[in-house]
Amino acid sequence: MKRHLLSISAKSGSLYTFFLLVFLFSIPFWVAGPVAERFLPEELTANLPVSSLMVCAPISAAVVLVRREKGPGAAKELLKRAFDHKRIRKRAWYVAILFLMPAMMVVQYGLMKLTGKPLANPQIPILMIPLSFAMFFSAALGEEVGWLGYAIGPLQQKWNALAASIILGIVWTLWHLIPFIQMGRTPTWIVWHGLGMVMARILYIWIYNGTEQSVFAVILFHAMHNVSTVLLPGYGWPYSPLVSSFILAGTVAIVTFLWGPKTLASYRFTRSGKCVPSTTTG
Repeated sequence: MKRHLLSISAKSGSLYTFFLLVFLFSIPFWVAGPVAERFLPEELTANLPVSSLMVCAPISAAVVLVRREKGPGAAKELLKRAFDHKRIRKRAWYVAILFLMPAMMVVQYGLMKLTGKPLANPQIPILMIPLSFAMFFSAALGEEVGWLGYAIGPLQQKWNALAASIILGIVWTLWHLIPFIQMGRTPTWIVWHGLGMVMARILYIWIYNGTEQSVFAVILFHAMHNVSTVLLPGYGWPYSPLVSSFILAGTVAIVTFLWGPKTLASYRFTRSGKCVPSTTTG
């Protein structure tokens, strides 16, 4: 199966072409977004700019390249990766996938409360969560089929999992710069939020490798990440890029220690407490 997945992934030489296409495919959304927002109600664009529709760029770039390099059949196989839930053999992973990011928001609220900062009473928008989750799931699908289904393979072949995650996280963050600027975010906000995105991408790859390279698992995790940081702040849950970055960095440190930087998938201790040597993932 790993050989099959690698056959769909990018070739080392086409990886740069993929990144270039992602940025090129995003330009129309960056340009048209501010124009379209002039004619849309403010309620629709309060949290996300129209340019965020660029989420279709990674999957589009990946499909174009896979179809050109390996044919229509390979492109169909790539798209199927979005629903490869059968690869999540250990159901315990769903706990991390669905609840880790919301738990971080709870921790962030607690830390900011301890500092004495006045905070509103947070609410849990029961009705909005399913609707937002469905929207964010679709957006995450458009991204992760490209980032993971196509790009991460050769990155992890050339570097270890931690380094590959950081590289992809930096590209991912740079890709978001224009929408952040269009949202009116300050340079300080962008720097700290960008650092948090790189840390989060490491957790994405931890989920991906730990679930036997399930793109579906990361799509769920990505969707919950957005529910936590985009939806919940509108209901009294504070979001501070600075505090969030430190929480994410601490979580990444724990994950890296326990699962190892080489693969982010080789748990350090068995049930008996003995150290388990790392293995290389394909």
